[in-house]
Amino acid sequence: MSMSGSTVTRRGLLAGAGGVALAALTPATAAFASPGAALSVRGADVSFLPQLEEAGVRYRDRLGRVRPVEQILARAGATHLRLRVWVDPPAGYSDKARALYLARRARMAGLKIVLDPHYSDFWADPGKQPIPASWPTDLPGLRRKIRSYTRGLLRDFARQGTPVDILQVGNEITNGILWPVGQLYLPDGTQQWPAFTDLLKAAITGAREATGPRPRIMLHIDRGGRLADTRWFFDNIAAHDVPYDILGQSYYPMWHGSVAELEANLTDSATRYGKPILLAEISYPWTLADGDGRGNIVTEATLLPDADQFPPTPAGQAALYERVRQILLAVPHGRGLGFLAWEPEWIPGVGWEPGAEAPNDNLTQFDFTGRALPSIRAYRRP
Repeated sequence: MSMSGSTVTRRGLLAGAGGVALAALTPATAAFASPGAALSVRGADVSFLPQLEEAGVRYRDRLGRVRPVEQILARAGATHLRLRVWVDPPAGYSDKARALYLARRARMAGLKIVLDPHYSDFWADPGKQPIPASWPTDLPGLRRKIRSYTRGLLRDFARQGTPVDILQVGNEITNGILWPVGQLYLPDGTQQWPAFTDLLKAAITGAREATGPRPRIMLHIDRGGRLADTRWFFDNIAAHDVPYDILGQSYYPMWHGSVAELEANLTDSATRYGKPILLAEISYPWTLADGDGRGNIVTEATLLPDADQFPPTPAGQAALYERVRQILLAVPHGRGLGFLAWEPEWIPGVGWEPGAEAPNDNLTQFDFTGRALPSIRAYRRP
């Protein structure tokens, strides 16, 4: 998910979001869906949770019982928590210590870990991937640093008894990492695939050197319904021999197209690359209201390509998650791994940066009072 300036950039893509409505599984895709099948990854990124709790936010399940978020999700059927890590963020935000703390809570709830190091001091996404202030700024130095940093992260999680199940190498790395050294597109139009993929390989090497169970490696981009862009990226990844285990996508309908486009892209990728596919980020509005009165990303139903089928209501949000489950279960050869909701607990209380607003407070799976919405049924096993 992008914050600050990149949000404006993504809004510029909305004119092309369009898409064809899709009401049900087609016979062709339904043939791949097993009636008793289950997605092996069903979870959420809850990296803001400690800050929200410190701000006094409390959460309740569908019956109104106060419980920690990770327990509400686990009882609903979740299998994983995704944890964001920044190198040296503003005080209170998602540093390694907070990620380790959440990992211990995840273990107590019976959940596995998806680790999301941004390799930056703060937000990294397709619009920005700044090098941490304390890191080198040359390619050889960055190769060494990202390798040792990744190795150390995984070691620390394993040492406390919370080994990482899935490691994503960077966050939404569609345009590279560690800019400008690993930036794919330079201002003059130059593409730096060798430097970018060298950095990916160094991080993956570090992951494989870490003590403890070896995590599955995910490469994560933000092109859920964008088939041509996905091919462009992963064709180049293959050409540069980058080893990975899972193809990760973000899917936000307001930026990434209709459910029909999502289905077409996942179907193509499963056959073309032969990798399991994980929706590493997904969210959808349950209302157009603004919980903190300071502005939201989604303010009109016209921003949603399938709003006629999935209106921004609690029932419409739940229906969207159900449709995405169907699509993932129907991915050819059983390669639909699952989904991770992005910050479903981020109701009003904490801004995306100190002093800022919560622009996603209507994209959560809890209402403004902290009560779970019907969409948490999407975590169930069957």
